[in-house]
Amino acid sequence: MKKIVFAALATVLAVSLFAQTEEIEKKGFLTTKWCVKNDLFKDCRLESAVCGFEGCFKEWDFGDPIKEELVLYVHDEGMTYNIKLDKIKRSEFDEALNRNEVTIIGSYDRNGNTIHAEELKAPPPPKKSFFKGCL
Repeated sequence: MKKIVFAALATVLAVSLFAQTEEIEKKGFLTTKWCVKNDLFKDCRLESAVCGFEGCFKEWDFGDPIKEELVLYVHDEGMTYNIKLDKIKRSEFDEALNRNEVTIIGSYDRNGNTIHAEELKAPPPPKKSFFKGCL
């Protein structure tokens, strides 16, 4: 009996030592990999979230697989993290795309520099302003 308990504890310890994932919470700018590569942040076209790059709708048809390569650019670190949003609804993701101060909570996989998002917090939309004067 002691050998079985010892073997089980040794297995749990080995798995925890070799596991490459950890819980993480990061705040930054959520956009696509193509937009970061081309230094487009606020000016990034939303079509790049569906088919991968600007102008891709000319070649992409409905029914084609979505090419979703999302990243979180963290200003303080100057790093980008790949994002997998498997547990997030598409409607929540759409509110946060191409916005700053987006918080992503999930597990971090060091091997692929990927955050598997479990929760996403988007900042509130900007307030409407009234412009006085000539256009």
